[in-house]
Amino acid sequence: LKAALPPEILGDLRDFISQVQAPLAVRSSSLLEDALAHPFAGVYATKMIPNNQLDADSRFTAFCHAIRFVYASTYFKTAQDYFAGAGQDHGAEKMAVVIQEVVGDRRGERFYPLIAGVARSFNYYPSGAAKPTDGVVNLALGLGRQIVDGGLSWCYSPVYPAAPPPFNNVGDRLRNTQTTFWAVNMGTPPPPDPMRETEYLLEADLAAAAADGVLDHLVSTYDPRSDRLRMGCNRGGPHVLDFAPVLVGETLPLNGLLRRLFPLAERTAGCPVEIEFALDDDPAGEGHRLCLLQMRPMVIPRGDTFVSPVDLSADGVVVAADRALGNGVRADLADIVYIVPETFDAARTRAIALEVAEVNRRLVREGRPYVLVGFGRWGSSDPWLGVPVEWGQIAGAKVIVETATAGMNPDPSQGAHFFHNLISFGVFYMTASPRGGAIDWEWLAAQPALHESAHVRH
Repeated sequence: LKAALPPEILGDLRDFISQVQAPLAVRSSSLLEDALAHPFAGVYATKMIPNNQLDADSRFTAFCHAIRFVYASTYFKTAQDYFAGAGQDHGAEKMAVVIQEVVGDRRGERFYPLIAGVARSFNYYPSGAAKPTDGVVNLALGLGRQIVDGGLSWCYSPVYPAAPPPFNNVGDRLRNTQTTFWAVNMGTPPPPDPMRETEYLLEADLAAAAADGVLDHLVSTYDPRSDRLRMGCNRGGPHVLDFAPVLVGETLPLNGLLRRLFPLAERTAGCPVEIEFALDDDPAGEGHRLCLLQMRPMVIPRGDTFVSPVDLSADGVVVAADRALGNGVRADLADIVYIVPETFDAARTRAIALEVAEVNRRLVREGRPYVLVGFGRWGSSDPWLGVPVEWGQIAGAKVIVETATAGMNPDPSQGAHFFHNLISFGVFYMTASPRGGAIDWEWLAAQPALHESAHVRH
């Protein structure tokens, strides 16, 4: 920066950083990242810094390191793999860096908002009485990283906010809702690690949120005597982050605001949109404030195809799914890459991601699109929810299939950067759930293998 900027601008920037009284998000804004046809959502890095050092020089040094990290992320292996899979020329990319004040409040040694969310005006997986055009919203406690990185979050239709969730019982809801959250670390600085995106972040549990006094609007409490959930933060049982006070009790007018925003945003963009937002206490002490962080256009499916139950169970069907994203036909698929059920181990998902990446690299190099089949949620940042691949590690897959296994049955991905890349690249995405899907594992096992590793078979 010293070489790139005139001294007077450098001085003004240094003074500005020292005067901001909140953490900063230093994030990428590139030509390809914001393109509708080939977005690079989540491919480049975002660095959040506490910006709370006592002296201005230390603040500015951390800020400069964050900018260098964001620019450097365009050359990371993940980004290079993504370029190769997308067929894009790295030389055509142009990068700017955006500096945003992190929305939230300091609570002890943590800084985070009450609610982070991703709202989409088109819903790819409507259920019950909901229609695709009703939209869909994901909510999470803390920083929005929980959602965009594919972690557990609360998903609902804004037209039916009080509709019962898709869980079989209270136990399912306790196991499959958010139990940790992300915050900026405002306490003792960690050992320097400038190449780690989460260098200044920490992950806390709901007990920490309860101690911070932020759960009143966000949770229901399990009552063991009646085996029921009671709305609100009460004593005597575990809490469930179901946002019932906001969505059912309407203690905050969040849902109404989002429903009013959808037509305004669609009229501005000329198409369905995805909006990232955060909600927190108003700094002036007057209620709460809703902050819009980012808006991007969405690609929606076109045309209709009728698929009957007979089609799903016909001879020759390798994968049948009751929920799918994408509509059409591909006649260029000759390769299937799948995780072997007999050797799958949820504790080994990071290793499995590397095995998949190696096969993907070879198939991309040879120009061979493929079908990818696995357990849990592809691309989740939580290795216990699925295989935590980066997009560049599976960029050659044109059909991606998820299926459930014991203890790993997340909802279909919608709010993550990973999902945004699926829809923009026209990848067919199928969720073969035990209720309404099937995979012919015997047929797969009977096919000759071109490559086999500890957990992955091609």
